[in-house]
Amino acid sequence: MRRSLCLALLMSLAPGLGADPGTWGPGSAALAQQASQPATLLADSVRITGQQTIIARGNVEVLHQGTRLRAQAISYDGVSERLSIEGPIYLTDGPDTVLVADAAGLDRDLQDGILTGARLVLNQQLQIAAVEANRIGGRYTQLYKTVASSCQVCADRPVPLWQIRAEEIVHDSETRQIYFRNAQFRVADVPVFYLPRLRLPDPTLKRSTGFLVPSFRTTSVLGTGIKIPYFIAIGQDKDLTLTPYLTTSGSRTLEARYRQAFTWGEIEVEGAYTDDELRPAEGSRGYLFATGNARLPQDFRLIFDVERVSDPEYLLQYGYPNKDRLDSEVRITRTRRDQHINLRVVEFESLRTGEDNSLLPTLVGDIDYHKRFSPDVIGGQVNLRFQLHGHYRESDADRIGRDVQRSSARLEWKRSWTLNNGMVAALHARGAADLYGIFQDSSFRREELRTAAFGAAELRWPLERQTARARHLLEPVAQLVWSPRSTVSVPNEDSVVVEFDEGNLFSLGRFPGYDRYEQGTRLNLGLSYTRYDPAGWSTGVTVGRVVRMRDLGQFTEGSGLSGQASDWLVTTHIGGLGGLSLLNRALFGDDLSPDKNELRLAYAGRRGELAASYIWLEADPAESRPSDTSELTMTGKLGIGRQWVASTELRYDFEANRPSRAGLGLGYRNECVTIDLSVSHRYASSTSSSADTDLGLQVSLNGFGAKNDGRAYRRSCMN
Repeated sequence: MRRSLCLALLMSLAPGLGADPGTWGPGSAALAQQASQPATLLADSVRITGQQTIIARGNVEVLHQGTRLRAQAISYDGVSERLSIEGPIYLTDGPDTVLVADAAGLDRDLQDGILTGARLVLNQQLQIAAVEANRIGGRYTQLYKTVASSCQVCADRPVPLWQIRAEEIVHDSETRQIYFRNAQFRVADVPVFYLPRLRLPDPTLKRSTGFLVPSFRTTSVLGTGIKIPYFIAIGQDKDLTLTPYLTTSGSRTLEARYRQAFTWGEIEVEGAYTDDELRPAEGSRGYLFATGNARLPQDFRLIFDVERVSDPEYLLQYGYPNKDRLDSEVRITRTRRDQHINLRVVEFESLRTGEDNSLLPTLVGDIDYHKRFSPDVIGGQVNLRFQLHGHYRESDADRIGRDVQRSSARLEWKRSWTLNNGMVAALHARGAADLYGIFQDSSFRREELRTAAFGAAELRWPLERQTARARHLLEPVAQLVWSPRSTVSVPNEDSVVVEFDEGNLFSLGRFPGYDRYEQGTRLNLGLSYTRYDPAGWSTGVTVGRVVRMRDLGQFTEGSGLSGQASDWLVTTHIGGLGGLSLLNRALFGDDLSPDKNELRLAYAGRRGELAASYIWLEADPAESRPSDTSELTMTGKLGIGRQWVASTELRYDFEANRPSRAGLGLGYRNECVTIDLSVSHRYASSTSSSADTDLGLQVSLNGFGAKNDGRAYRRSCMN
């Protein structure tokens, strides 16, 4: 039986135990009142020799203030108050630090002393082997003639992939930093570089001031370059990252990112300043993006987004956020169960070739108020909405420099009833009024008041059938909608492009904005079927069409809604089938010729991910689409074994018969290193007249910092 003793008590009473040596039998000693912070000793046998020495042997364990020591034998000298320990020794200090040694001499608190043949293991990742180690004050571990690595070493792999050899390494457990003196970095035991001083975070540290992992980038425009980020932890709530970026083309860039969290919100600012010769006439180049949000009184939130760039090609050439239209916005919003308030001001800037910002509505302002309530008198649900809108163009030219102000009000009521046969009947009514102020456009009156009314009756019959293999839902729907024709003429700014899909098949109108109302009498017809499998996946199809009493010429040919009868809308979907989801939406004419087709596919599995979409649109000059559109977009990722990951991205224009962007990536990760290699090619586009090839490489050493945890990718030994 193992012996359990209060080591502090035993140490304090050792001089008065008597001269006769003896062996303690099974049992335990009570804690002495004078031992304020006792240690617990467990061993197969404990002996007292003389009046000053205690010897414990066999599976010895000592527990003291969160520190746990395991060894074969411990001898305590009551005069010097030192412990002599025979190994193998395992000293665990907290959940993340283990010190292994052959022999040691420590003080009675296990905080100070010398260990020989030592090995320090941090967070089960980084291992530091040393000839000798010193523990100082329970905070510092000082190791001499060391080798540090987080790579798994086996009989068939005796040399680690990388290692750092140093004369001295000091681990500070309080700041969680590792300091190297005269460090030599080796790859496959081949010296690569030497540093007289080096400081790195230990595997448990989430953030610390210092250099981050460098990355290499080669492009057709900039040549080969290197980025060396430096992270500055200003405080627990804020940090700054500065990244010099130097290229062989002579380009010099300083990137910066600042983040700060407050009790009421957060902000993040990122940008870059560049000195290059690509556009010598324009001087320095750069960009600035800033985002933030703040909690305001009474549940309001302030959200802002600032986007600025020196020239249209800068973001693409330097690999920054790929945007061809910038939008800077300030918004105050509040959303409650039955109310929504939104105030926003947005400034737009187009970077596309051929678009003149002076002719675009670059400044837009909106105030929205939306209220929902259920009146007891008439039942159902009422929605009340007000909006103030205005947009401004810099040009003062007639018509093409038009500015618009609009005040709108909407009152909407809807109620449904379930009939005895299971049918669901509904009535829907809406009233609308808009007051326009139109400036710098002689083709419209300066002020225009427009009113509109809508009425709809709907009947749907949801049918369900349960079988042993599946649950089937079938629902035919018919909706009759009426709204009068209007002779009021206002400019169309927000309803130029119209989508016809299952989401608006049974709506009062299919125009996305306020500037156009759907007019006349029409019958919306649809049939949906869904099958739910017991395994958890489902599939379904929706077919619908709009039939009008009279064609009023409101819609373009490409919308699928023109004519007295619209195109046939056919939507199919599959969801939850082993991580696979698929959606196909198509518009067909009476001759079954497709006018539009959109396919979306997504797969997420244990080994990989895939997201793909294909779209085909007929040419429609009225929607600024002079030619057919046929484009495939795809991104994918595939895990090859435990360590390798391959990725791809593709955007292919079938009308131009060439890709607009293509890229490949390959990543490798094990317990001690992460390598990411990527190559992409961008073709000429609306924002760049020249093509560019981009090659990137980033290598990270796992085991330093909490973000570089490679334990899940640890390789196993063959023998």
